[in-house]
Amino acid sequence: MPTREAIGVIGLGIMGSAMAANILAAGFPVLGYDVRGSRCTSLTKAGGRATRSARDVANRASVVITSLPTAQSLHDVAAELAVAGQRGQTVVETSTLPIGVKQEARALLARRGVILLDCPLSGTGAQARVKDLVVYASGARSAYRRCVPVLEAFARAHYFLGPFGAGSRMKFVANLLVAIHNVSTAEALVLGMKAGLDPATMVSVLGDGAGSSRMLQVRGPIMVKGDYSAAAMKVRVWQKDMTIIGEFARELECPTPLFAATTAVYNAAMALGFEDADTACVCAVLENWATMRRRA
Repeated sequence: MPTREAIGVIGLGIMGSAMAANILAAGFPVLGYDVRGSRCTSLTKAGGRATRSARDVANRASVVITSLPTAQSLHDVAAELAVAGQRGQTVVETSTLPIGVKQEARALLARRGVILLDCPLSGTGAQARVKDLVVYASGARSAYRRCVPVLEAFARAHYFLGPFGAGSRMKFVANLLVAIHNVSTAEALVLGMKAGLDPATMVSVLGDGAGSSRMLQVRGPIMVKGDYSAAAMKVRVWQKDMTIIGEFARELECPTPLFAATTAVYNAAMALGFEDADTACVCAVLENWATMRRRA
């Protein structure tokens, strides 16, 4: 088997570390960096090679994947890549951030001849670990085509959606559905439990009918257990995504009443101390509101 070029991964949190592991499993060498040293150590243990900075990754990889939590972190990484990046290098930006933030990073990198693709992901950290992600790609089609083998190393599917920013627009729409379906799953399970139905049975039976959803399938089992400590998506991180969707809809003057109705539930999760819990904890919030205690 011919030697494959190294792939860079900057941001080794829940999503980034899972992507790196799957890229390694596909036979690519992985160079990684994260501001948290412990995450770099985990990458090394998994068979990757940790670097000392984002600049080091840019010096050694022709394709770099970024998975970052904030606009500031993307700005900082883009600044480093703009100094050390190679002409013709492609950066696959997978974070969920405002489009304007990504456009600024794109312009900064373009001065160096580095191509930024807008490629947000559909899926949780748990889905990322089992390669159950979908990539919403947008930007330069030729760069996207070159990256297809890398995308297929960590994702179940990928779609090219057109000009830069189209990927993020699709992601915002997808996350609107996630916000609603997650809360609707919790609401249905709490109603059923209060009526005396077994939650595990509900997830199984409802999942086989017209009322099923991806969130029922993914987060329903977590709600059944009632243990939200192993977070695939933390509530405090999800709040950032909720804000982005809300601002996106307001800019378009588009009403989103069902999405707006979920905001109070996620805010209550924060108030009840679930900020670092998985977003499936909205089930616990609704149980609290329903003054319901589960049967032993």
